[in-house]
Amino acid sequence: GQALGQAESQKVVYVIPVRDDIMPPILYVIRRGVKEAMEAEADCLIIDMETNGGRVDITEEIFGIIDKFKGETVTYVNRDAYSAGAFIAVSTDQIYMAPQSVIGAAAPIMMGPGGGASELPSTMEAKMNSAIRAKIRTQAEKNGYAIDVIEAMVDKSKTLERDGKTICAEGEILTLTDIEAATKYGDDQTPLLSSGTIESIDALIEKLGYAGAKRVDVKPLGAEELGTWIAAISPLLLLVGIAGLYIEFKTPGFGVFGGIGIVALVIYFFGGYVSGLAGIEWVGIFILGLALIAVEIFLIPGTLIAGMCGAVCILVALVMGMTDVYPNLPWFPDTPAEGGAPPVEGIDFAIPDFSKPMMDLSIAFLLSIPLLWGLSRWLPQSRYLAQLSSAAASGVVSVAAVAAEVESRRGEVGTTTTPLNPGGKALIGDDLCSVITQGEMIDTGASVRVIGSSGSDLIVVEA
Repeated sequence: GQALGQAESQKVVYVIPVRDDIMPPILYVIRRGVKEAMEAEADCLIIDMETNGGRVDITEEIFGIIDKFKGETVTYVNRDAYSAGAFIAVSTDQIYMAPQSVIGAAAPIMMGPGGGASELPSTMEAKMNSAIRAKIRTQAEKNGYAIDVIEAMVDKSKTLERDGKTICAEGEILTLTDIEAATKYGDDQTPLLSSGTIESIDALIEKLGYAGAKRVDVKPLGAEELGTWIAAISPLLLLVGIAGLYIEFKTPGFGVFGGIGIVALVIYFFGGYVSGLAGIEWVGIFILGLALIAVEIFLIPGTLIAGMCGAVCILVALVMGMTDVYPNLPWFPDTPAEGGAPPVEGIDFAIPDFSKPMMDLSIAFLLSIPLLWGLSRWLPQSRYLAQLSSAAASGVVSVAAVAAEVESRRGEVGTTTTPLNPGGKALIGDDLCSVITQGEMIDTGASVRVIGSSGSDLIVVEA
């Protein structure tokens, strides 16, 4: 008995609340909860359901997310599981219901611009019913639910009968109470839909055989709605981040533009986190990439190795920070997505998990090309930028002051301390300065003369 209790205590049950319409914020909660459950190698996943329904496309995504969890999946209808909520319930292995709870009424409706519901035109209704029935039929067949029960919830032209009793007549949409859903029919006494009525989640956990197991309740972050908006503007956030960091690297010190760029990228990664996509590890890889690029610019200019490694880290972090990757599953499928090109060495970049973040990043880079070109011409002459830049590590207090110091150095001769390829370091007087040539390569130890500046770099030629 003691050994059995220890075995039970080692089991883990995750409970994910669904307390709103099936929209992106609920998708984010479920996705994050499933990933946490997979990471913890949980034995059972319970969807604590109370919803009036929601979007069909979001419901389809939730089907796929729940299917990735390889343990036992159960829906507990805590009060209502209408429309999309009923579909999600059918995508789990078992359904249990609270006393006086209701499930069903899953016919598609059309939402107007003001949020009000209206009936679909007959032709559109027939097409929608056919498509939805096919999707939900797949889930019902997979999990052993009666297909005619599910179809009666969707299509009012269907009639549902059991043991000579009409449960749902033609022209009606099936909605079941907890008692009706658990009623058994036929010689084998099969429940109509639900496995039974249970008073609470704790009682359900015990009923499922997980008494003494560790229960983990997934808590909504409260920022899931914000995550929806962040996802919509992610290309803009990337563009602002790229431009802000570019300006910062081209000006002395740490100023307003660098702060703006970092804030934009923090918001980008935060959106991925609340959406259940990005983990903290991708933020770390992004910071590592920035550090490597800084090393390339300020410590070992011209080598390109650190800079290229940093660029790769940044690109990978920006893509993976918005990519839906699950614990203990391969990142890339062995088979292509429907309608996608054949995979190359097992990698299919046509799948939405990768195509969305890669598209966002591509849009940001394409838009950044003309923006950065314009900034590169405007920055050296900008008096406004001079007022916004903060003090540099060398003690230069503004871009205007840098310009004055550069003018005083014009004509000075120094010695290169690193190769100039074309950027690098040179000792001008007693100061170690960042310098750049006009395209030519100059070896270490060569004499160079200052002829001008580009941002915070001195432009030099071989003396």
